[in-house]
Amino acid sequence: MTRIRLGTRGSPLALWQANETARLLRAAGFSADVIPIRTTGDLRRDVSLSVIGGKGLFVKELEEALDRGEIDLAVHSLKDVPSLLPDRFTLAGFLERADPRDAWLQIDGLPFQALPHGAVVATSAPRRRAQLLARRPDLRIEPIRGNVETRLAKLRDRACDGLVLASAGVTRLGLTDRVTATFGLDEMIPAAGQGIIALEALHSNTLARSAAESIGNRRSALAARCERGVLQHFGTQLDCTSCIAVHASFEEDAIAVRAFVSDLDAATVIRVLHRGIDAEALALAVANELRTLGALPLLEARAA
Repeated sequence: MTRIRLGTRGSPLALWQANETARLLRAAGFSADVIPIRTTGDLRRDVSLSVIGGKGLFVKELEEALDRGEIDLAVHSLKDVPSLLPDRFTLAGFLERADPRDAWLQIDGLPFQALPHGAVVATSAPRRRAQLLARRPDLRIEPIRGNVETRLAKLRDRACDGLVLASAGVTRLGLTDRVTATFGLDEMIPAAGQGIIALEALHSNTLARSAAESIGNRRSALAARCERGVLQHFGTQLDCTSCIAVHASFEEDAIAVRAFVSDLDAATVIRVLHRGIDAEALALAVANELRTLGALPLLEARAA
């Protein structure tokens, strides 16, 4: 039986994702071992990700383990994976997508729109900050780091009046009873790749790539191509401070791609929606319209 070593971060959510991947691989006839790896992003929770290198830190040290031959596949939350990867790596498989939407958590059960003037909402994502402020410019949006349980503890301690988390992570940890409401796709466009578990391998490791492909989900792969394709058209103009969100959903006979770009305080907001059947053509059309509507200066300002 072929053995596949899965590298993962050590947080409860990351371990859930790796163990689910291992379960699917075993069902497909592989032997699978989960190998937790501590990343700088996990260890340095006292500072903003933008200061220590962005979400790519969660990926970089797993890629180093791939390079050293310590693991065969790295298991990631796709939204944490940079849109541009070194040529020696490939995203070889994408598991079935969980709910891609964002969840609203409020200790007293208040809807988002019912928050009092000046309430404090915690989120770590610039694109969430901007979309929240676009709807409620009176709010104070505060950054928050740590795993899901750490963030929930801050909500319980009333260090904030509300919290926004990815529905997928909350669900995977069995914490849906904490959710007050879920934002609709037009209320809060998710991050590219949100809700998808991605499996990264070395291009040269054909066995690992084949194993990942064997448990992959076609729709997740197609959505990833659409969403990451839009980001890739902006290349290095994006970083972890960029306020950009892209989501592909499937309709009866088409793919709908929604995108959002703004400055951090939502003074200028751009939203686009395109429908089509070809992932690459859709990604290009969305990126081109974003540029036409003025996205580039907003992204350049965030990257400066």
